[in-house]
Amino acid sequence: MSLLSKVVRSMRTIAPLELADTAWDNVGILVEPPYPVSSCNKVFLTIDLTPQVLDEALSDPGVGTIVAYHPPIFRAMKRLTQQDVKQDIVMKAIARGVGIYSPHTACDNCVDGVNDWLASGLGEGQTEPIVPAQNPPEGHEKAGTGRLFTFREPVPLSTVVERVKKLTGLHFLRVARTEENPLIKTAAICAGSGSSVLNSVEADLFFSGEMGHHDVLAALAQGTNVILCEHTNTERGYLTAVLQPKLQALLNNEKTEHGDAIQVIVSKVDKDPLVIV
Repeated sequence: MSLLSKVVRSMRTIAPLELADTAWDNVGILVEPPYPVSSCNKVFLTIDLTPQVLDEALSDPGVGTIVAYHPPIFRAMKRLTQQDVKQDIVMKAIARGVGIYSPHTACDNCVDGVNDWLASGLGEGQTEPIVPAQNPPEGHEKAGTGRLFTFREPVPLSTVVERVKKLTGLHFLRVARTEENPLIKTAAICAGSGSSVLNSVEADLFFSGEMGHHDVLAALAQGTNVILCEHTNTERGYLTAVLQPKLQALLNNEKTEHGDAIQVIVSKVDKDPLVIV
C-alpha cells in the first residue's frame, strides 16, 4: 500500500469525508501520482499549499504526501500550464511523485476538529454544533458545522480575548464590542470565514477568522460582540496541536514499502498572508 493510501485511511478516521460540506467544498485525494516514490516516509501538513510551501515540501526528499487543509484544486482546470500558479503546483507534485490530500471542512466539522480546538481554548464550558451533522459516522456523533460554546460562568470579553491570543499565539486580534467589557456567556465559533454560519446564531460573541464589514455591524446591532483573528490564524494552530499527533499515532502502526517508520511534519513556511503592522 502506498504512503498516500495509508494517509488517506488514517485521515478518514480522523475527519470522515462524509462530514464535509461537499455542496461546495473539494475534499479527499486531489493528486494521486502515477509513479509515487516508494522510499518516501514523510507526511507534510500545511494550511495553504502556496508555491513557497511546495518548495519547502519538495526540498525534503522524504516527503511523499502533502495534507493541505485548504484544497489547492478548487475550480475546474481546462489545461495544465506553468503560467497558472495552481496548475504549476499540481504538475510539480505529480512530477516528483508526491500525493496531495485535502480534508478542509471535514476537519472543521468532525469531533476534535478545528472548531473544537478553537472552543478548547475558551475555558470551562460545554460545546455543541451549531448545525448538527445528519447521520454522522461512528465516533463523530457530536459532529456538525460550527460550534456554540457555553461558559460555565460568564467571563469578561477581555478575558476571552487573552485566551484566544494564548490559543492562537497572536499578539493582536480584531475586536468589535457592544460595550467596554461585556460579560460573555455564549460564543458561536466558526473557523476561517464565519459569516454564513454565524449570522443567524444568537450568542454573546462571534469568534471567527474573518467576517464582512456589514456582518460585523449587524452582529453589534443584535448585541453580539465579535473576535476576528484573520482567516487561517483560526486554523493553523490545529495542525500542530491536534492533527499532527493524531495522524502520527495512527501511522505509528504503519511502515513504508521499504519498512521505514512514517513521520508527520508541519510546514514552517505556511503563514497567514495578512499581518498587522
